[in-house]
Amino acid sequence: MRMVLGISYDGGAYQGWQSQASGKTVQDKLEAALQAFTGERVSTLCAGRTDAGVHALMQVVHFDTQAQRDTHAWVRGTNTKLPSDIAVEWALPAADGFHCRANALTRRYAYVLRESEVRPTLDAGRVGWSYRPLDGDAMRAAAQILLGEHDFSSFRASECQAISPVKNLLCIDISQRGAYWRFEFEASAFLHHMIRNIMGCLVMVGQGRQQVAWMQQVLNARDRRAGAPTYAPQGLYFLGPRYAPHFAIPERTPAYDWLP
Repeated sequence: MRMVLGISYDGGAYQGWQSQASGKTVQDKLEAALQAFTGERVSTLCAGRTDAGVHALMQVVHFDTQAQRDTHAWVRGTNTKLPSDIAVEWALPAADGFHCRANALTRRYAYVLRESEVRPTLDAGRVGWSYRPLDGDAMRAAAQILLGEHDFSSFRASECQAISPVKNLLCIDISQRGAYWRFEFEASAFLHHMIRNIMGCLVMVGQGRQQVAWMQQVLNARDRRAGAPTYAPQGLYFLGPRYAPHFAIPERTPAYDWLP
């Protein structure tokens, strides 16, 4: 049978999602926990790989297994084998034909940024940081330039393995609560470092170091060298994918409400 899990994790201690020889990845920890719980070797696939230091509020994972457990047992049993910074939020048997990556209609991320003269302390490792004041209206105007289907080569990491740099960016929502800014992104898919590279440009505009029109110039250049430096990973959260309703996959977990 095929099982689907919703996973949340703090990525600060890990070398990203994807398994590595070091064993210090979220996938390695999850597969070890599933093997300890089921007694069988389990191979997982995720909806969206995350880099070192990046967090997830609802990573969706599927795997095939011979083990028979009820959904509550999958959650409780697997969590007893996981470190405290990774948790199974929910478990479901997969609908016929479900594939967590291929069936994802869109993917969603949030970037949380602290605007403060003082560096993060209690929230260190969980937020990005701007010591300069930010202009929300300027950042929103710059974000509008990026909406729609474009060649996002200017925001693509050199090691990106995507076949095409053309993606459809559906939404960038920018809001502020106190000292914290929240940037939400939704797209058909994202290139490697695409959001962190967009964040670098948005912050440059927000700090007044570049004009709004500069964002159009960066996009048109189709050259990574035209943009700002890649922003820090600590403030980036994978919110999860969206699927067609008949798959009955949750769109959020309680962890979603923790973010500012």
